[in-house]
This record gives sequence, structure tokens and C-alpha cells, in this order.
Amino acid sequence: MSGQPPPAPAAPPAGQDAQAGGMRTALAGTTTRGRSFLAAGLAAGACSYILGQPDLLRVGLLLAALPLVCAAVLHRTRYRVGGSRKLSPARVPAGSEARVHLRLENVSRLPTGLLMLQDRLPYVLGPRPRFVLDRVEPGGKREVTYRVRSDLRGRYPLGPLQLRLSDPFGMCEMTRSFSAYDTLTVVPRTEALAPVRLAGEATGYGDGRHRTLALAGEDDVIPRGYRHGDDLRRVHWRSTAKYGELMVRREEQPQRAGCTVLLDTRRDAYTGSGPDSPFEWAVSGAASVALHMLERGYTVRLLTDGGELGAGVDGALNSRGGESADAAGVLLDTLAVIDHSERDTVSAAYDVLRGGHEGLLVAFFGDLDEEQAALAARMRQRTAAGVAFVADSAAWEARPGAAGGAYGAGPGGGAEGAERMRQLREAGWTVLSVRPGMTMGDLWREAGNQAGQLAAAARGGEG
Repeated sequence: MSGQPPPAPAAPPAGQDAQAGGMRTALAGTTTRGRSFLAAGLAAGACSYILGQPDLLRVGLLLAALPLVCAAVLHRTRYRVGGSRKLSPARVPAGSEARVHLRLENVSRLPTGLLMLQDRLPYVLGPRPRFVLDRVEPGGKREVTYRVRSDLRGRYPLGPLQLRLSDPFGMCEMTRSFSAYDTLTVVPRTEALAPVRLAGEATGYGDGRHRTLALAGEDDVIPRGYRHGDDLRRVHWRSTAKYGELMVRREEQPQRAGCTVLLDTRRDAYTGSGPDSPFEWAVSGAASVALHMLERGYTVRLLTDGGELGAGVDGALNSRGGESADAAGVLLDTLAVIDHSERDTVSAAYDVLRGGHEGLLVAFFGDLDEEQAALAARMRQRTAAGVAFVADSAAWEARPGAAGGAYGAGPGGGAEGAERMRQLREAGWTVLSVRPGMTMGDLWREAGNQAGQLAAAARGGEG
């Protein structure tokens, strides 16, 4: 319904004839008053036959006909009311509110009776909102607004809108549903991150050590075939004579710094559930880092433990001009519906990174056993720099109000956890342990401080 100017009337129930089905629905919605009138009319008709009073029959026919006439009028009215819905905004962070604007329009020539609106919502968004509207004049419009809020990520359908119609005498009521619905996307909460310098990475368009292409405008030594629309002044005549067809000099594009955000989604790697669980923290952290890198001009790739890119994310997300907002929207929509996987290893992600990657790698890990820590350590050798945020499962389990490890804790805490952290640091990772109450902003600044210290120590060792 959202974004469609003309309000759309409801469709008849699926699998039923529009006229007969609608009339049966109207008769089934007869109220207590309507049934009382109908019963009184039948009783009056029976008494007139028994007592031989024709005048009583006319009264009985009037009483019995009134509910039927009201049902017939209500049956026609059900196709003459239109409704629409508008979400503002259609994408909200978890814990934030969105406004839903409902608009009802009477497109018939007859006024309506008392109306009750009800919008169907998932239980996560709260109770179903209900509104009572008085008589709507012909061509009249009514607008109502309500708010929805969810602490859980996801995509939630809103609708269809249900409308309860009533005739002016209160003889009959009928509930009808509009055919369209809208979708509210609840994305992870994000934090604004400070611009820190991590070892081996440079700003999106700066002079990095891993630049292999020249700035735009410089000619490549390898020409390409002529394409329609190419400037003839760029024809490379020597190559044209060699290949026997028009060849032009290529213009190279600047290569931008790349960043891969790796999100560990293994179910057994996290403890607890709900909006305050370590997995939800990891999803929010991944969203914060990805948006931060997009704003700095990086190409961002989202990777999971299964090795596949998140749905709807085409590898590198552009951040030039208006495309930055589109890329951020695609990324947030992907993270809004990401869930636990049943895998027990991150080997698929390692295989993807082994194919070649020279940019920054930011990883969010759950519990790592000895084998997974070894794989994570080898991931760092394929990248220019690596920052790992590792959930401290022991600390998350020990926090007040913890669910007691709904998924079962792995060997992420205690001496084993410290050993895994040391193993990652020796492989070149900047490693930070994530505990309850920590914010992504503070950890990001700490990652920058640690990277600066490591770089200074490396320069001192070289000197």
C-alpha cells in the first residue's frame, strides 16, 4: 500500500465468488440486534398464520426484512472503501520507533456507518492497533497514526489492514481485509566510530602501499578494442596497425582501499540469546564497522563463516556520491535478517580469503577452539591488516540476568581463551576481547591504539 497514491479497495476472499461470497459474509456478520429482529419477524409471521391476523404478518415481514436489507447494503459498501498505509521510515534501527500512517477514503456516494480499523502486526511489534471512526461522508477521508517498535532485528510484515463495517441500524457487521501489506525492516543498532589509523591500511582514496593502479586519466600500456562512443583522439595507431582493428588507450580508474567484514555466525560459538546476547553485539558491531568504512571511501565486503557473501551484497559496495546510501541500505538489510548457522568451522571463510585479499580484515568471532583459532590466524596472513573482536563467553555467561548459556559455551573463556587470543596476536591480529557492557566505539579506539603501538614497535625494531 505504501507509495501508491490511489487507495486500493479490498479484494474478495480467495476461492469464493465475489457476489455470493460477499453476501454470505454479510449475513454471517448479523449482530445480536439483527438476529433478534429476524427472530421476531419469523415469530410474528408464525403467529399471524396461527391466529389468522394478516396485519401481524406485515409487521413480521418488516422486522425480518430489515436485517436482510442492511446486510445487502453492507455487502455493496464493502467494495466502496479504500485504504492505504505509509511507513515513516521503512527501515529503523532496533529499539527505535517507526510511525505508521493509515488513510481511509469513502469512494462511494453513500455515507458509512461506524467503522473500526485494525492493522495486523507480528507480536514482536506489539498489540494490534484498533481505531473507531465515526460516519465518513461520501468522498471523505480519515487518517490515523500509530507507532511500532521492536528490539529484535528482522523484516516484519504490516497488514493487511482490516476494516469492520456496520450499517446505520447496527443490524449487521462485517470484517474485510485489504489485499496489500508493507514490510518494516528493523536493522541492527550502529555506533558512530572515530577515524582511527590501523596498521597497513590507508584512507579510501589515499596513497596506500597496496595501490597498483594509477589515478584516472593516465594511460595503460595495454590498449583495448575500440568501442562505440570512444574518443578518436585516444586511438593507439601502432596497436591498430599491429592488430588490424582500431585500438584505443585505456583510462585506468583509481583503486580504492578494500575492507572485508567477517561475521562468525556459528550457533555453537555464542552463548545466550535475545537482543543483549553476544551474537547481537557482533551483528551490531559488524554493521557499525561496515558503515564507517563506507563513509571513509572504502569498498566493503561482507563475509560469513560459510564463505558466502550476505544476500543482496555484491562483493564490493560502492560509496561514490549517492551510491553510498544505497550500499549502506543493502548492507543493513542483509544484516537485519542474518541468523545463526549450523556450521562448526570457519574454513569456508578462510578459503575465500585465501583467494587473495590485500585490504583490511575486521572479524567478529564467537568462541574459537584450537582448530578454529589456527584457521583465524592463517586468515591474517592473507590480508594487509587484521582486527579481531572475540566474544568472552565466560564473561557473558556470568553477567547478571544471563540466560545460562542457551547454546552452550565453548572454550572461549579462562586460560584457553587467553591462549587463543595470544595465538591470534602472534599471527599479527589486533585482538580485543568483547565483554558485556563494552561499546563498539571504545573498542574501536582501543584497536587503533594497539595498532599504533604495534607499528611503533615494528619501526623501532627495524631501526
